[in-house]
Amino acid sequence: MQTRYLRVNPNRPEAAVIDEAAGVIRAGGVVAHPTETVYGLAADVFNEAAVRRVFAAKGRPPGKPLIVAVATRGDLERLVRELVPGAEALMDAFWPGPLTLVLPRRPEVPDVVTGGRDGVAVRMPAHPVALTLIGAAGIPVTTTSANPAGAPPPVTASEVERYLAGRIQILLDGGPAGSGIPSTILDLTARVPTVVRPGGLSPVELAAVLGRPVAAPESAIGTARRP
Repeated sequence: MQTRYLRVNPNRPEAAVIDEAAGVIRAGGVVAHPTETVYGLAADVFNEAAVRRVFAAKGRPPGKPLIVAVATRGDLERLVRELVPGAEALMDAFWPGPLTLVLPRRPEVPDVVTGGRDGVAVRMPAHPVALTLIGAAGIPVTTTSANPAGAPPPVTASEVERYLAGRIQILLDGGPAGSGIPSTILDLTARVPTVVRPGGLSPVELAAVLGRPVAAPESAIGTARRP
């Protein structure tokens, strides 16, 4: 496979470039693109073959859940059974941005995306290229980091090219990604809201919005959002 390398304006993505990449996603391909955290891999979450291509490109162990990216809250209707208490307040405060929420999934979301779990991890990235690409594709997409399993997440297109050239269809070079810190994953399906991956938002910030405690591993306590 030959990876097509396309430059894109990070602030005003060119329609022709985005339309080409979105067409690849709709056809079952995989596209690497910048976000406000790291470079990610986008594929149609409802196309199991496309999702498996993401796993293959990364060498990711099967059964490990993927995060899903949306462009609008309306996209959640295809993914989520219900917005549990606190979800909307967190979205109001931190979306678009580096917060992933685990919410009760709809049965239409393939097991390959969730690892067979009852929750689906969803976020709305705060990057013009990512948001425009998802909107143009017209479907929620995967948003796992564009690196082989175990390697550091990439923050530049050149790192993605070094990692995954020949394994994905398109690489959108929108310049450096953001902080390099992944999104915080907060499980709202747990009895107590629980940080399952520390990242760009601290448990203290999340608890302040929720108005109740947030459980977190010790490693997450000091993690705070970067500007």
